[in-house]
Amino acid sequence: MSASNIKCGLAASAAALLAGCGAGAQPFGLTDLSGAELFERFCAACHGVEGRGDGPVAAGMSTAVPDLTRIAQRNDGEFPAGTIRETIDGRSLAAAHGTRAMPVWGYEFWVEEGADITAEQEAREIVRRLVQHLAEMQAPARGE
Repeated sequence: MSASNIKCGLAASAAALLAGCGAGAQPFGLTDLSGAELFERFCAACHGVEGRGDGPVAAGMSTAVPDLTRIAQRNDGEFPAGTIRETIDGRSLAAAHGTRAMPVWGYEFWVEEGADITAEQEAREIVRRLVQHLAEMQAPARGE
């Protein structure tokens, strides 16, 4: 087999592969991920896979990374979904007490999804899924 035949074969294989990925394939976006998958991708580095504040980056942080499985316990048994949503989104929180250690995820998700009106709706859905996942991660109250 000659070198030109090999090149033609490789080019044909590549074209076939690209054609198979083109017309019917849907682009993959963050809105395709579950709350657990989003958490693993964006939160686990600091908060740990189980949300206990023990992710691989946590040791290098200047402030303690909170245990997210105890949010409800720290709030008299109630999970404050609105407060958590605002904290994750971060765009409406004033930085009155210095810099924010956590990224402003609402902005990051908005940019990632295209920085337009549709992206705003998608960013809110992504944050909603993360909030729901955190609600599901809550440890049972002591004594249960």
